[in-house]
Amino acid sequence: MPRFLNSLFGRVVIGLLIGIVVGVLFPHFGESLRPFGDGFLKLIKMIIAPIVFCVVVSGMASAGDLKKVGRVGVKAIVYFEVITTFALLIGAALAYLIHPGTGMNIDIHTLDASAMTAYTEHAKSLKDTAGFLLKIIPDTVFDAFARGDILQVLVFAVLFGAALSMMGEKGKPVARLVDGLAQVFFSIMGFIIKLAPLGVLGAVAFTTGKYGAASLQQLGLLVLVFYASCIVFVVVVMGIVMRLAGFNIFKFIKYFREELSIVLGTASSDAVLPQIMRKLEWMGVKDSTVGLVIPTGYSFNLDGFSIYLTLAVIFIAQATNTPLSIHDLALIILVSLLTSKGAHGIPGSAIVILAATLTAIPAIPLLGLVLILPVDWFIGIARALTNMIGNCVATVVVASWEKDIDCARAHRVLNGEQPFEPAAAPDPTGAIDHGITHLAPKTA
Repeated sequence: MPRFLNSLFGRVVIGLLIGIVVGVLFPHFGESLRPFGDGFLKLIKMIIAPIVFCVVVSGMASAGDLKKVGRVGVKAIVYFEVITTFALLIGAALAYLIHPGTGMNIDIHTLDASAMTAYTEHAKSLKDTAGFLLKIIPDTVFDAFARGDILQVLVFAVLFGAALSMMGEKGKPVARLVDGLAQVFFSIMGFIIKLAPLGVLGAVAFTTGKYGAASLQQLGLLVLVFYASCIVFVVVVMGIVMRLAGFNIFKFIKYFREELSIVLGTASSDAVLPQIMRKLEWMGVKDSTVGLVIPTGYSFNLDGFSIYLTLAVIFIAQATNTPLSIHDLALIILVSLLTSKGAHGIPGSAIVILAATLTAIPAIPLLGLVLILPVDWFIGIARALTNMIGNCVATVVVASWEKDIDCARAHRVLNGEQPFEPAAAPDPTGAIDHGITHLAPKTA
């Protein structure tokens, strides 16, 4: 018990339980605690862009061979597209199998259109493919960092890292500077992550206080079907993928239990991005692979989000008694493959991307999204959990393809024989070890 209470996982669980109790017994007070959750997420978002930049640049500079970097990037994108397609199909299959919206008989004219105004405005910018591609290019470098647009920061980081790698010896002083900055930013993240229990307490107390105790129970068949879809995807699809890579999905999930508990309380995988990168390196994955795959996956490998897209679209069609043909279903999947990319960082991203998807499918009424709004936060929990697990699995798979993972070390770590203790790790650079980057031995 003392070990549990002293661990981050234990403190987060306690924060979550206190949040539930406060929200149930003192709902108004629980709602007033929202700033704790929002403040924690803002602190995290404040530091993510510079961390992604430093990690990607350091990884590319240490990789040396730009052809290898390009090969890793192409393999990651191909993997993302294949797995995303599976996620979309699972969402569609369970929607047709269980029919969560059938019987609701919603009259579209009775829905409040004003609730959708803010989301449809954002969705307009996603209908133009050329516009979307131009959007990933920042107006200025500083603008990308100021707005925290991870995809734009990633584009600049890849260009910067490629240029630095091509400079050879002349670029090494800059590479060391970026490495040092990464250490500083990760140390800052270490301070912030200690506030996770307070952030989770505030987020859960607010949600429970606002929606009541029933919000922690069954919120409708749609929510249950989505959670079931995510479980099927993680256990079956991710389980098979990890088995092919030589690892056990359940041990892998257990290894990230602290990070998953934070995501569970905040409904945001942003909060743990730096931490999961640290733990993947500790596990034995080469830092250059981690630095490229994880940030890219945050925009291109949204597995939980992809499941939600097809499930929600078909749910709206069923709820409004809108018949869907095979052609409509194929269109939903094809459009979703495109609209799901780059959703990270957009305000109200789930509803915005759903709106953008539905505008391309005239058969389904866009106003039906009002039905989704009341349960979006709860669905967002499983969505974020699945996205995080999917990106961690993707990193291990790509690293296995590239032989950028120390498999023996990975098995020791996943079996608990070599627990995650970065402070005790040797410092391969000879500098002071802050337990942040370069924790795992460099693999060839």
